[in-house]
Amino acid sequence: MAWKLTMLAAAAALVTMGAEPAPKPATAQSYLGDGGPEALKILPPAPVAGTIRYEADRKMFLGTRKYEGAPRWALALNDDNGSIYIKDLSCALGVELTPQNAPKFMSMIPRISRDSSHATNIPKDFYKRQRPFLIDKGATCIDQAGGIKDSYDYPSGHVTYSWTVGLILAELAPDRATQILVRARVFGESRMVCGVHNMSAVEAGRTNGSIVVAGLHGSEEFRKDLEIARKEVAAARKAGPAPDPAMCAKEAELLASPY
Repeated sequence: MAWKLTMLAAAAALVTMGAEPAPKPATAQSYLGDGGPEALKILPPAPVAGTIRYEADRKMFLGTRKYEGAPRWALALNDDNGSIYIKDLSCALGVELTPQNAPKFMSMIPRISRDSSHATNIPKDFYKRQRPFLIDKGATCIDQAGGIKDSYDYPSGHVTYSWTVGLILAELAPDRATQILVRARVFGESRMVCGVHNMSAVEAGRTNGSIVVAGLHGSEEFRKDLEIARKEVAAARKAGPAPDPAMCAKEAELLASPY
């Protein structure tokens, strides 16, 4: 019981640590436009009723409803806010990146987000895969009656974006790549725990993020910006300050907990 209370408090801290996300410039342009790899042709088709993948999705959704109210549920609620993913990667990286200590990197994020959204929206609109809570009844960590009920499941936009950012940040800090990619992986798992994405949508989101990163590396502008960002990240890590060790220890314990 003491462990659960400790982890619940840690999860609550994670929810509040990023309450003030940095605004994204409304005029940010993507790096790729319509010129990136065609995710719709690369991703496997969305599962349909009667197939093994479809039934596996249902089993995952129903099986993870037991986490309602648990520490892992609170983390899933935190991870619903994609605008604070950079802040939530602070423990993994060893420093919080901000517009002050990493201006080029932070200016890249809205552009990367647009490329991520472009790669997500086309297959979403094509497959029109229902959210899991519209197929089977069960609690979700966010309001089912909100706008999410009118959007599609496959592939996950949160996962596409978080895995894209995770891969790029792992490249900028290769000695912390394991920790960064663990946290990026958990962002995706949170979508299943929350009950807003099917397992297939999470898996496709990771593939989609890799597709986006492959496309970005074909952009000369992106590669030039990345080298500037690499120097910024190195300087920020050297200057610090490092995140609170106690908080990061609690986060690591929570990330390692089963779901």
